[in-house]
Amino acid sequence: MPVPHIRIATFDDEDTLGRLDRVTWSPLHAVTPRPRPPYEPFYNERFGPHDHLVAEIGSEVVGYIRLALPTPLPCNSHVRQIQGLVVADKARGTGAGRALLRAAQEEARRQGARRLTLRVLGHNTPARKLYESEGFVVEGILPEEFLLDGAYVDDVLMGRSL
Repeated sequence: MPVPHIRIATFDDEDTLGRLDRVTWSPLHAVTPRPRPPYEPFYNERFGPHDHLVAEIGSEVVGYIRLALPTPLPCNSHVRQIQGLVVADKARGTGAGRALLRAAQEEARRQGARRLTLRVLGHNTPARKLYESEGFVVEGILPEEFLLDGAYVDDVLMGRSL
């Protein structure tokens, strides 16, 4: 499979990203219930196209990463937070996730950030390994923070300097 191309999302990507979000939903990474119709718009007052990078293989969008300010506080504006990373099942193993993660780091640097943080569920071993391989370290754990499918799951806080 060809190497993924990363670009900033556009308004035209909204339906595709919404569909991708719904078909990749899993208790491995989601703390919200499975989406059901009528579906909420993918873009909203908090997040628009400029907050997303997308991965394409050929002309097909196969993933996205959401990069945002962790809070609206000016004293926290030197930090960016990954608030979503999704890769289509058929694109797993192509390097799309790693390419999105690296592009998010570059975009955060371009925006003047000094740190990049994220939260990941403790049982999401594949994501945790990817993040660790890209220089993220565990900075905190909120034990049994979520009750998902009858099991208590840790919320793992990770970060790295840029």
